[in-house]
Amino acid sequence: MSRRIVCVVGPTACGKTTLGVLLAKELDGEVVSADSMQIYQGMTIGSAAPTAAEMDGVPHHMIAVADPGESWSAARYAQAAIPILDDILDRGKLPILVGGTGLWIDAAVKGHGFAAGQAGGAVRRELEERLAAEGIAPLLEELRRADPEAAARLHPADKKRILRALEVYQETGKTITAHNRETQALPPRYDAVWLGLQFRDREDMKRLIDRRVDHMAQAGLLEEVRALAERGLTRTATALQAIGYKELFGVLEGTASLEEALAEVKLRSRQYAKRQLTWLRRNPAIHWIFWEKERDFAWALQISTEILSAAGVC
Repeated sequence: MSRRIVCVVGPTACGKTTLGVLLAKELDGEVVSADSMQIYQGMTIGSAAPTAAEMDGVPHHMIAVADPGESWSAARYAQAAIPILDDILDRGKLPILVGGTGLWIDAAVKGHGFAAGQAGGAVRRELEERLAAEGIAPLLEELRRADPEAAARLHPADKKRILRALEVYQETGKTITAHNRETQALPPRYDAVWLGLQFRDREDMKRLIDRRVDHMAQAGLLEEVRALAERGLTRTATALQAIGYKELFGVLEGTASLEEALAEVKLRSRQYAKRQLTWLRRNPAIHWIFWEKERDFAWALQISTEILSAAGVC
């Protein structure tokens, strides 16, 4: 049985959520979010998670499933999302994977790129203790002896991936380089049809991002950040590294005015959208739909269904 899924991707504010819902209603589908911040509870406004009205009766998965004190990786996301995708398929419905976190989407579609090793377990804690006591240099040298390819590939400042590579080697006896080489040759778990949204003129995208940030502020983004702080989260929490949260945390600390923080959120959001596009453009399988000045969802739905029909999805 073909394991066909649809992926709706694109930079922030391009309309992925709306198109995902429209496709789900048209094609008897369910939406699975692939957003690295929508997974966290209590972060609805800043992550632009869909409201009940925006979901319009379409089942949505992988939204508000994690405590904001937790740290999620692409592998952990995929391990949680894959059973959901499989269940949707087993029920005869169409999974629609929607999001802008490219690494997470790729991990779910491939479905087998996870090196063994328990991230956050005893080995990781020991490595983190060594990092705090010794610095990264001895750990990088240890990795260089065990996995010279990984050590050469990773920047000394990339402490997270250096620890992950050592963790995999210490727990499994196999280097992460060897693991990656083995899995790259495997076919993906799902046969995905990719739909991408972006603006033809980048200035139009920037204007829409700025309007979205203003709307978030009006909807109570600062109050949402304050509620997270009152739960005991500090600015070092992974969830508070999200754009919109770390900047407004400065308002609570008194290091920035609200106006300054929102201007920074707009700048960082525009920069993030550019990085998202850079990542996605490496995928030649994406069928791009280009917005002009405004987003025309009826037209985008028509184009999308034509693409999916040609691919045999509907």
